Amino acid sequence: MTQTLTILGLESSCDDTAAAVVQQNGDSLPKVLSSIVFGQNELHSAYGGIVPEIAARAHAEKLDVCVREALDQSGLTLSDLDAIAVTAGPGLIGGVLSGVMCAKGISAATGLPLVGVNHLAGHALTPRLTDAIAYPYLMLLVSGGHCQYLIARGPEDFTRLGGTIDDAPGEAFDKTARLLGLPQPGGPSVQAEAEIGDPKRFRFPRPMLDRPDCNLSFSGLKTALMRMRDQVAAEKNGLTRQDRADLCAGFQAAVVDVLTEKTRRAIRLYLEENPATPTVAVAGGVAANTAIRSGLETVCSELGAAFTAPPLHLCTDNAAMIAYAGLERFKAGACDGMDLTARPRWPLDQTSPAILGSGKKGAKA
Repeated sequence: MTQTLTILGLESSCDDTAAAVVQQNGDSLPKVLSSIVFGQNELHSAYGGIVPEIAARAHAEKLDVCVREALDQSGLTLSDLDAIAVTAGPGLIGGVLSGVMCAKGISAATGLPLVGVNHLAGHALTPRLTDAIAYPYLMLLVSGGHCQYLIARGPEDFTRLGGTIDDAPGEAFDKTARLLGLPQPGGPSVQAEAEIGDPKRFRFPRPMLDRPDCNLSFSGLKTALMRMRDQVAAEKNGLTRQDRADLCAGFQAAVVDVLTEKTRRAIRLYLEENPATPTVAVAGGVAANTAIRSGLETVCSELGAAFTAPPLHLCTDNAAMIAYAGLERFKAGACDGMDLTARPRWPLDQTSPAILGSGKKGAKA
């Protein structure tokens, strides 16, 4: 008899409060029965970035509303669920804690099993939710807070090939937007300006391309843009709209070149495993950038690997990915108790040395 599993997912690791219901019948393609996301852009816009305390309070206010709307949209009730999946880290600790406590409350009241999910695993498993791709596949997880190449072999089996040693690309886009007076989030703003700019006018560095590994760095690129902005502004007594567009175009072109070349190296390492159906997937908020997607598609085609990327609404933070990651863990027999803790840091690859170092709270990445 084929088993049908229905999972409620909760996500609150950063500035999006989300709930979703995902259902899978046996090994068929999972179905997203509902997906609700409440963003917080208006709450943080005046500060030029995310304020953790404001984000945590907003999560606490919206999580129950999200759950109710997700259930209503799916046409189901709590009694129709098999388990509750929740982001237990990594992320802003106040937000993660809000989600974990909400999930614990529902679990205690209903008796439903509780499944803690690594937020990064949610992104990394999204291609299996949308396209049912087979293990092992190469995942480029590229978002506001993370950037790493992972070989995914199972729902909790990841090997990191490389990643950023400082700023993630999304963070660099956000900082670039602030430097140029563009609205947040920075990714869409910079991309929109870059589309009308000249990427060849300003030549920015391509960090770490002289190193043969798959590690990346974007902090120096952001600094180079700031210096170029100041130089142009000093020469012209300010920036024109075209100056700003050209700066964005040059910055974006540098990011694309770095990610494309490092992806080429990661694919070659991945292909050494001789996967039956070589597949490269990209997920995370920065995966919504069309120039980056185009560069990745090109290099995959050159090296004979299939390329897949989730729909744009599943690239940014959402609870459907958490529900599905929880479903995979639950199918494998994983379940957490009321001692589930919220974790600000939680690397997917537990064996590789931390790229960003460790502190009292553990490895950062």
